[in-house]
Amino acid sequence: MGSRFDEMRIFAGNGNLALAQAISERIGVPLGDATIVKFSNENIFVKLNESVREKDVFVVQSLSAPHLSDRIMELLIMLDACKRASAGRVTAVIPYYAYGRTDKKDQPRVPITARLLADMIAAAGAQQVLTIDLHAGQIQGFFSIPTDELTAMHLLVRYFADKGWDDLIVVSPDVGFAKRARNFAEALNAPLAISEKRRVQHFGRKDGNYTSPEILNLIGDVAGKRCVVVDDEIATGGSIMEVVQLLEREGAREIYACCVHAVLAANASQRLQASGIRELVTTDTLPIAPEKQWSNLTVLSVSTLLAEVMQRIHSGVSVDTIFTQRNHPALG
Repeated sequence: MGSRFDEMRIFAGNGNLALAQAISERIGVPLGDATIVKFSNENIFVKLNESVREKDVFVVQSLSAPHLSDRIMELLIMLDACKRASAGRVTAVIPYYAYGRTDKKDQPRVPITARLLADMIAAAGAQQVLTIDLHAGQIQGFFSIPTDELTAMHLLVRYFADKGWDDLIVVSPDVGFAKRARNFAEALNAPLAISEKRRVQHFGRKDGNYTSPEILNLIGDVAGKRCVVVDDEIATGGSIMEVVQLLEREGAREIYACCVHAVLAANASQRLQASGIRELVTTDTLPIAPEKQWSNLTVLSVSTLLAEVMQRIHSGVSVDTIFTQRNHPALG
C-alpha cells in the first residue's frame, strides 16, 4: 500500500543520535538536516535546513538524562518547526518516555506530569506518537492523538530463549509488574516467582519527598535455579539490588537481570557491577555513556523494530501483525 503523504523524512534530537542513525540506515532514508543550538542564555533554537512541506515527518527523540529538560524542549521545538513548515504529518518517535512514574496523584497536591507532557507534545504539533514500553499502561490514554506503544520484551525473551536453559525461572521485582513478568515467563515456558515489595514513603526532605523499596517476601521457589529478574526500567538500581539479595538468601544458583530502559542514574552501574548479577541485558532505547558500561552489560538494539513500524505507519500497513508473527525479524 502506498503512502498518502509525500516522501518520508526523519529528524533527530540529541537524546539518542546513535539509535536515530541506525533507524535511518535500516529504512534507507538519511537523517534530515537540522540545526539545534543552545544559546548562552539557555534558549534552544531549531532550524530545519530542508523542506518538509507535505512530507511524512518522524522526529526521533529519547527523553533521557543528562539535560532531560533540554531534550524535552528540543522535541517540542522540533515538532513546532515541522508543523509551521507545513509537514504533511508529524510523528513523535519517543523510545523512552520520561516522567512515566508520575502517572497518578499518589499524594495530595502533586501533579500528573506524564499527562502534562503528553498534552505538550500534542500541542507542539505531533499528530501521532510512537513509543516503547511505557512505565504505566494508562499513559497511552493521556494522549489526545493516536499513540502506538510497542514492546521490546520480545527481544529480551529471544535472547534468553536462545541460551536453551532448562532450569530458568523468571522473577518479577514486585506485584505491580507481575502481569508483564508472567507473560515474559510464559514466552520462555518458565515458572514465575514474585518478590513482594512495598515502598516506604519519606517526607520532609529538603530535596523533596521520595520512596525507598522494602522487600517483604518471595513467592516461589528459586533454590538451585537460574533466575532472570525482569523489569521495564532500571533507574537507581535500588529495587533490583533488594531483589538480588533476596534471591541470594533463597539459594538461587545464578542471577541475571534484564530491562527495556537502562536509565542507570547516579551510581547504578557501579552498584550493579558489584552485585551478584551475572549479566544485565537491556536495549538501546536510551544511550548508555561509556563510563556506565561494563563487560557483563549486553545491549540489544530496537532500531529494527522501530524502523519496521515507522515504514508501516508511512505506508498505512497494520502494526499489530508484527507481534502476531512469532519469528518476525523485527522482534529480534
